[in-house]
Amino acid sequence: MNASERTHWVCERAREMGFDLCGVSPVEGLEDLGHFPEWLARGYAGEMKYLRDERRGDPRLVLEGARSLIVVALNYNSPPPYSAKIPAGGTNEPAGGWISRYAWGDDYHEVLKEKLDVLAAEMRQKFSEPFDVRSYVDTGPIIERVAAKYAGLGWLAKNTCLINQQLGSWLFLGVMITTLALEPTLAAGAAPRPDLCGSCTRCLDACPTQAFPEPYVLDARRCISYLTIELRGAIPEELRAGMGNAVIGCDICQDVCPWNRKAPVTNLPLFQPRPLPIEASATTGPEKRPRPSLFAPALEWLASLTQQEFSATFRKSAVKRAKWRGLVRNACVALGNSQIARESEEYVRVLRMLEKLAANEDAIVAEHARWALGRLKAPRPNSGAGHACN
Repeated sequence: MNASERTHWVCERAREMGFDLCGVSPVEGLEDLGHFPEWLARGYAGEMKYLRDERRGDPRLVLEGARSLIVVALNYNSPPPYSAKIPAGGTNEPAGGWISRYAWGDDYHEVLKEKLDVLAAEMRQKFSEPFDVRSYVDTGPIIERVAAKYAGLGWLAKNTCLINQQLGSWLFLGVMITTLALEPTLAAGAAPRPDLCGSCTRCLDACPTQAFPEPYVLDARRCISYLTIELRGAIPEELRAGMGNAVIGCDICQDVCPWNRKAPVTNLPLFQPRPLPIEASATTGPEKRPRPSLFAPALEWLASLTQQEFSATFRKSAVKRAKWRGLVRNACVALGNSQIARESEEYVRVLRMLEKLAANEDAIVAEHARWALGRLKAPRPNSGAGHACN
């Protein structure tokens, strides 16, 4: 097989395995990587020290003799509604916490990596010449969305996500770097897919913590996803109110994107919201309560989890990256932002629970619980309107 035939076989096999998109990029000429050192120098990476790995600026440093990047994408846009639909309390429903759509089902790192390992094994059987290949799913020194752009899978939007014209941005990305000679998806000298964001700034305008200092640039230190997952210490107090009811990640800039209005929905069981115990329900009243899931679980339940319960509940889930302390810390902030009716039993229970957490031996959890208590007890505007993560 020549390089073109190999590319055709690899991408056809990837689609047969269930990937929605596949493309090939060369390992050099990825111009967007040239902006990465300046982004780091501005401090926008926050505490994510792993992003300073010099290999991220040049894929050729990842694997000796590397020639090609195979990029795959898998749609994870499952049916439940977007974050604007989740109550923040003050209704007939308990306050629900927003867990980002990507973390509702099984851990995507494991799902995609398993598929990529199978594809790599089949490539070794199909192609007789010796070659090396390594697979990464958000776990290696390759910036997947940049590779995806130069593999022809879409453009990098103003919110820095990859958008595909047909599928939108609800896409998990995986990358294989290999020494195998493959034909790039885009012809030599061809420009990447055009940027179709136009004059739209909905993603930038909707960000409640103003995490975009300018279009196409993200200050991770202000991003709700960073604050709820990557940041291990105290959340800056001035950003807490803007976090709304988010406890794991944030989908706001994707929720408001016009390109996601008609994004196809996946019914893959692996990416549907994981079922939870009945006490985690925050989506209906107590008299008629279906099985709750990771779609808007009750904040009261999340904040009350023990380390053992956290480990058992989020086994093989992307939520586990936040760790117990992070999830409880985040749930405290979300409770502080909620508008739980003061005449309700939920309000009494939540205050009691937060008072207990305020005395927790973990200083981070205790401080955020005290902050939430102060917010819940403070005088409220007459409107009583709650801030949902939208």
